Amino acid sequence: MSEIDPTDHALATIASILEHPEPVLVVRETETVRETETVIVTEMVVAGEHGVADEHPVVDEHPVVEEQSLVPEHTDADGYSKVGPGPMVAIRLKWTVHRGDDGQFYVHETIGEQSVPVVSGPMTGEAAVDFVDAHEDEAHRRFEELRSEIAGRSSLADYERKGEA
Repeated sequence: MSEIDPTDHALATIASILEHPEPVLVVRETETVRETETVIVTEMVVAGEHGVADEHPVVDEHPVVEEQSLVPEHTDADGYSKVGPGPMVAIRLKWTVHRGDDGQFYVHETIGEQSVPVVSGPMTGEAAVDFVDAHEDEAHRRFEELRSEIAGRSSLADYERKGEA
């Protein structure tokens, strides 16, 4: 019994793929923004037996890429929630939007897991989501400010402790 070299098997597989390639159709849309107009370009790339056919229009501007959030958009405000910064769960802020019986939205703000919520509202769903986002942004800003102040004081204390002041 003779052993088959794995390289021969790999080369045979590659050769069979190259002999009978499957056609591939790729459609891409790119958007180019100029000073006075927006141009949308559609490219079609077809790969078949005879190589690749490629249509590339000449565009003198770079395509504009839209930024997309890593967090999916919340379709309904009910249940929308954000958590503030902090090293301990017991003192961490949390904002959650709830729909009331009247169809309006209310924001429940809690500190820690067992606190009684402070309720803000009534408001529209969009206003409730904006309220949560604004309060979460403010909490992050204040947390970073406090952390910077603490870091500054600790470095000053180290400086004084060494007798360099």
